[in-house]
Amino acid sequence: MRRLACLVLLLCCTLARAETPETDWLELMPPEDRKALEEMPEISHDTPEADGTFDQQGGLKQRDKNLPAVMYSAKTVAALDGKQIRLGGYPVPLETDAKGHSTLFFLVPYAGACIHVPPPPPNQIVLVRYPKGIALDDIYAPIWIEGPLKVEQVSNDLADAAYAMDAGVVRLVEEGDL
Repeated sequence: MRRLACLVLLLCCTLARAETPETDWLELMPPEDRKALEEMPEISHDTPEADGTFDQQGGLKQRDKNLPAVMYSAKTVAALDGKQIRLGGYPVPLETDAKGHSTLFFLVPYAGACIHVPPPPPNQIVLVRYPKGIALDDIYAPIWIEGPLKVEQVSNDLADAAYAMDAGVVRLVEEGDL
């Protein structure tokens, strides 16, 4: 009996430590948006940003009004609302605490999204609230976020996001994760 109790305890501890499976960014897009993205023609990068000169406004908001509609899409996947997920991406810091740790940031699928053309659509941007804060010394270093995803429209001067998360875990991606 004692041995069975130990095995049950070991199994419970192992399950408790198991990471939430990774969610792919494309899972945040409804099927019709994924299809439209796959069929989208190549986008020109002949812009001032590509030449190293940047628009004063910058940010993640779509400024080119001639892109396919999928690049402006805020359509979400309702089944993800409230679902515990783990998502990897790159931070765009918004707010820091007294220690300089980021407590509010956007997570985007690729590094430098705030200066690349075009920025991701709103359904590929997640606003992350993390009161514990994380030191983000390099915004080109990928991070993991984990917590319940919310379908929540967020708009500010920098970006429009279709999702948000009150993250329970935020950490840098480590070599062992790859």
